[in-house]
Amino acid sequence: MKELGVPLIVHLCLVFGVAGLFWPEKFVAVFDILMFPWPASHRTVRLNSVAALLLSVLLFLGMLAGIR
Repeated sequence: MKELGVPLIVHLCLVFGVAGLFWPEKFVAVFDILMFPWPASHRTVRLNSVAALLLSVLLFLGMLAGIR
């Protein structure tokens, strides 16, 4: 079960990154709650989605290299 942790995080980052790029209007409500003092916009959702995709790529490359 321990070896499933990193691949699961990679998949979650990939799923939320792609979903945030395709449907930012559905994630704005969630980001309104997460970023409470600041208003969320489509731009912040897209930037977070791109960051999640980059994180998934970096974690995947780390898995290929054997870094844990």
